Amino acid sequence: MAGHLVKRSFTLAGHRTSIALEPEFWAALEAEAARRGENLLRLVLAADAARDDPGLPLASALRVLALRIAQRG
Repeated sequence: MAGHLVKRSFTLAGHRTSIALEPEFWAALEAEAARRGENLLRLVLAADAARDDPGLPLASALRVLALRIAQRG
């Protein structure tokens, strides 16, 4: 892992937010969005809506999603 974070900004529920993830996580999420025929924002919105615990940081939820994608193969 490169060890540095890449910050991306999105508008979620009318609010601008920034999410910092390692490049490898962004790559996995972008690939999954492409596989679904969606853009990255739609994938992020879906992950945000699917959080069971609203206290869970969105960055953590996205890392877990990327891990599940990798495990699915």
